[in-house]
Amino acid sequence: MEKKAPSSKKQTTAGKSNQEKSSNKPAGKKSPVSDSLLEEFFHDELKDIYWAEQHLVKTLPKMKQAASTQELQDAFEEHLQVTKTHVERLEQVFEMLGHKAQGKKCDAMEGLTKEGESIIEDTEEGTATRDVGLIMAAQKVEHYEIATYGGLTTLAKTLGRDDIASILHTTLEEEKAADIGLTEIAENDINYQAAEEVES
Repeated sequence: MEKKAPSSKKQTTAGKSNQEKSSNKPAGKKSPVSDSLLEEFFHDELKDIYWAEQHLVKTLPKMKQAASTQELQDAFEEHLQVTKTHVERLEQVFEMLGHKAQGKKCDAMEGLTKEGESIIEDTEEGTATRDVGLIMAAQKVEHYEIATYGGLTTLAKTLGRDDIASILHTTLEEEKAADIGLTEIAENDINYQAAEEVES
């Protein structure tokens, strides 16, 4: 006895089911939820880095003034101008999220800048050793910012805000470039000059 072929109706139903499965997002990847805990955390971290960038705007002129070499002074001045742009970008991000730009004290940045101030106090004016210390302090700040902007960029993508992620990523790349620039200044000459300095 011949078996009957499946009805076209069943085929259509099965085909529809397969199409629905193929259109689903991969397991574990869901659409972002409005007002989720992650979104609240993201907004809170934006406040944190906003305060940090504003604090850095006040700190960089002191680091520039304390630097001995013109090259390092110029690097701090350049990063000051870039940091002001970072502040403006964050204000743009707040606006895109429908929030007022507001800072929340960043204990990490406060601690890092205090460390920079102690380096100035503990080293002799006009020495390469002070510049070595200032570069190290500045790079610690850069690494904190790189970690923060990297994380914020990823979170923005997770929340479905690729437009904001793009803005944050631009700042991330500028922080990386500043870090590389400081390394080049140190390795080109300053570290070697400091190695030859002795206590007076």
